[in-house]
Amino acid sequence: MNFNGQKVLPAVKKMKDFEKILAADYQYIVLLDIHIGQLHSLMQHAKIHNKKIFLHADLIQGLKNDEYAAEFLCQTFKPFGLISTRGSVLRIAKKKGIVAIQRLFLLDTIALETSYKLVEKVRPDFIEVLPGVVPHLIKEVNEATDIPIIAGGLIRTKEEVEQVLQAGAVAVTTSRNNLWI
Repeated sequence: MNFNGQKVLPAVKKMKDFEKILAADYQYIVLLDIHIGQLHSLMQHAKIHNKKIFLHADLIQGLKNDEYAAEFLCQTFKPFGLISTRGSVLRIAKKKGIVAIQRLFLLDTIALETSYKLVEKVRPDFIEVLPGVVPHLIKEVNEATDIPIIAGGLIRTKEEVEQVLQAGAVAVTTSRNNLWI
Protein backbone atom coordinates (compact mmCIF):
# COMPACT_ATOMS: atom_id res chain seq x y z
CA MET A 1 0.00 0.00 0.00
CA ASN A 2 1.35 3.40 -0.89
CA PHE A 3 -1.50 5.74 0.12
CA ASN A 4 -2.39 6.29 -3.56
CA GLY A 5 0.74 8.37 -4.05
CA GLN A 6 0.05 10.64 -1.07
CA LYS A 7 3.49 11.25 0.47
CA VAL A 8 2.44 13.53 3.34
CA LEU A 9 -0.13 12.34 5.87
CA PRO A 10 -1.43 15.46 7.62
CA ALA A 11 -1.56 14.92 11.38
CA VAL A 12 -4.36 17.08 12.73
CA LYS A 13 -4.47 18.37 16.30
CA LYS A 14 -6.73 21.42 15.93
CA MET A 15 -10.30 21.73 14.69
CA LYS A 16 -9.47 24.55 12.27
CA ASP A 17 -6.81 22.32 10.68
CA PHE A 18 -9.32 19.47 10.43
CA GLU A 19 -11.77 21.71 8.58
CA LYS A 20 -8.97 22.85 6.26
CA ILE A 21 -7.96 19.26 5.49
CA LEU A 22 -11.54 18.22 4.76
CA ALA A 23 -11.56 20.71 1.88
CA ALA A 24 -8.11 19.64 0.62
CA ASP A 25 -7.22 16.84 -1.77
CA TYR A 26 -5.77 14.60 0.93
CA GLN A 27 -7.40 11.20 1.18
CA TYR A 28 -5.52 9.96 4.27
CA ILE A 29 -5.45 11.92 7.54
CA VAL A 30 -4.04 11.22 11.01
CA LEU A 31 -6.02 12.42 14.03
CA LEU A 32 -3.89 13.26 17.07
CA ASP A 33 -4.80 14.45 20.54
CA ILE A 34 -8.57 14.17 20.04
CA HIS A 35 -11.10 14.20 22.87
CA ILE A 36 -13.28 11.09 22.85
CA GLY A 37 -16.37 13.33 22.85
CA GLN A 38 -15.37 14.83 19.47
CA LEU A 39 -14.56 11.57 17.77
CA HIS A 40 -18.04 10.66 16.50
CA SER A 41 -18.54 14.03 14.82
CA LEU A 42 -15.03 14.08 13.33
CA MET A 43 -15.40 10.59 11.90
CA GLN A 44 -18.80 11.46 10.38
CA HIS A 45 -17.38 14.56 8.69
CA ALA A 46 -14.42 12.59 7.41
CA LYS A 47 -16.72 9.95 5.93
CA ILE A 48 -18.86 12.59 4.19
CA HIS A 49 -15.68 14.00 2.60
CA ASN A 50 -14.34 10.52 1.66
CA LYS A 51 -11.33 10.81 3.96
CA LYS A 52 -9.60 7.76 5.41
CA ILE A 53 -8.71 8.31 9.04
CA PHE A 54 -5.82 6.95 11.05
CA LEU A 55 -6.61 7.32 14.75
CA HIS A 56 -3.67 7.61 17.10
CA ALA A 57 -5.06 5.36 19.82
CA ASP A 58 -2.45 6.46 22.39
CA LEU A 59 -3.51 10.11 22.07
CA ILE A 60 -7.30 9.96 22.42
CA GLN A 61 -8.19 11.94 25.51
CA GLY A 62 -10.65 10.22 27.80
CA LEU A 63 -9.91 6.72 26.53
CA LYS A 64 -7.47 4.27 28.06
CA ASN A 65 -5.09 2.80 25.51
CA ASP A 66 -5.64 -0.93 25.85
CA GLU A 67 -7.19 -3.81 23.91
CA TYR A 68 -10.72 -2.91 25.10
CA ALA A 69 -10.32 0.63 23.79
CA ALA A 70 -9.01 -0.80 20.51
CA GLU A 71 -12.10 -3.02 20.23
CA PHE A 72 -14.31 -0.01 20.92
CA LEU A 73 -12.55 2.18 18.33
CA CYS A 74 -12.62 -0.52 15.65
CA GLN A 75 -16.24 -1.51 16.18
CA THR A 76 -17.73 1.93 16.84
CA PHE A 77 -15.75 4.22 14.55
CA LYS A 78 -14.22 1.84 12.00
CA PRO A 79 -11.15 3.97 11.26
CA PHE A 80 -8.99 3.13 8.27
CA GLY A 81 -6.12 2.54 10.68
CA LEU A 82 -4.91 2.68 14.26
CA ILE A 83 -1.54 4.00 15.37
CA SER A 84 -0.11 2.84 18.69
CA THR A 85 3.03 1.89 20.56
CA ARG A 86 1.15 -1.01 22.16
CA GLY A 87 1.21 -4.45 20.61
CA SER A 88 -2.13 -5.48 22.11
CA VAL A 89 -3.88 -2.52 20.44
CA LEU A 90 -2.30 -3.30 17.08
CA ARG A 91 -3.18 -7.00 17.26
CA ILE A 92 -6.85 -6.07 17.78
CA ALA A 93 -6.71 -3.68 14.81
CA LYS A 94 -5.26 -6.39 12.57
CA LYS A 95 -7.84 -8.90 13.79
CA LYS A 96 -10.60 -6.42 12.87
CA GLY A 97 -9.18 -5.71 9.40
CA ILE A 98 -7.97 -2.22 10.36
CA VAL A 99 -4.52 -1.05 9.20
CA ALA A 100 -2.08 -1.30 12.13
CA ILE A 101 0.75 1.22 12.44
CA GLN A 102 3.29 0.63 15.16
CA ARG A 103 4.91 3.79 16.44
CA LEU A 104 8.60 3.37 17.34
CA PHE A 105 10.65 5.92 19.22
CA LEU A 106 14.32 5.75 18.24
CA LEU A 107 15.81 6.84 21.55
CA ASP A 108 18.88 4.62 21.68
CA THR A 109 20.16 1.18 20.69
CA ILE A 110 18.29 -0.62 23.47
CA ALA A 111 14.99 1.01 22.47
CA LEU A 112 15.62 0.06 18.85
CA GLU A 113 16.38 -3.57 19.69
CA THR A 114 13.32 -3.80 21.96
CA SER A 115 11.21 -2.30 19.16
CA TYR A 116 12.44 -4.93 16.71
CA LYS A 117 11.26 -7.67 19.08
CA LEU A 118 7.82 -6.07 19.39
CA VAL A 119 7.56 -5.59 15.62
CA GLU A 120 8.36 -9.27 15.12
CA LYS A 121 5.54 -10.28 17.49
CA VAL A 122 2.94 -7.89 16.08
CA ARG A 123 3.92 -7.69 12.37
CA PRO A 124 2.13 -4.35 11.85
CA ASP A 125 1.20 -3.13 8.38
CA PHE A 126 3.45 -0.07 8.79
CA ILE A 127 5.99 1.26 11.25
CA GLU A 128 6.01 4.95 12.12
CA VAL A 129 9.57 5.94 13.06
CA LEU A 130 10.09 8.91 15.39
CA PRO A 131 12.00 11.09 15.11
CA GLY A 132 11.79 10.89 11.37
CA VAL A 133 14.73 13.18 10.70
CA VAL A 134 17.25 10.33 10.84
CA PRO A 135 17.26 9.01 7.28
CA HIS A 136 19.87 6.29 7.83
CA LEU A 137 17.76 4.77 10.60
CA ILE A 138 14.68 4.75 8.37
CA LYS A 139 16.61 2.64 5.92
CA GLU A 140 17.95 0.39 8.71
CA VAL A 141 14.51 -0.22 10.27
CA ASN A 142 13.03 -0.96 6.86
CA GLU A 143 15.76 -3.47 6.02
CA ALA A 144 15.62 -5.11 9.47
CA THR A 145 11.83 -5.53 9.48
CA ASP A 146 10.79 -5.58 5.82
CA ILE A 147 7.78 -3.47 6.81
CA PRO A 148 6.98 -0.14 5.10
CA ILE A 149 8.13 2.88 7.09
CA ILE A 150 6.31 6.12 7.78
CA ALA A 151 8.50 8.89 9.21
CA GLY A 152 7.24 11.44 11.73
CA GLY A 153 8.46 13.80 14.37
CA LEU A 154 10.81 16.77 14.11
CA ILE A 155 10.49 16.98 10.34
CA ARG A 156 10.45 20.73 9.81
CA THR A 157 11.30 21.47 6.18
CA LYS A 158 10.35 20.29 2.71
CA GLU A 159 13.98 19.25 2.26
CA GLU A 160 13.72 16.96 5.29
CA VAL A 161 10.50 15.48 3.87
CA GLU A 162 12.37 14.70 0.65
CA GLN A 163 15.34 13.23 2.52
CA VAL A 164 13.25 10.76 4.49
CA LEU A 165 11.29 9.76 1.40
CA GLN A 166 14.56 9.18 -0.45
CA ALA A 167 15.76 7.08 2.50
CA GLY A 168 12.85 4.71 1.90
CA ALA A 169 9.91 6.04 3.91
CA VAL A 170 6.62 5.57 2.03
CA ALA A 171 5.12 8.67 3.67
CA VAL A 172 5.67 11.37 6.28
CA THR A 173 3.28 12.26 9.09
CA THR A 174 3.40 15.87 10.17
CA SER A 175 1.28 18.34 12.10
CA ARG A 176 3.15 21.25 10.46
CA ASN A 177 0.57 22.56 8.02
CA ASN A 178 3.28 24.36 6.01
CA LEU A 179 4.47 20.86 4.99
CA TRP A 180 1.04 19.71 3.84
CA ILE A 181 2.16 19.94 0.22
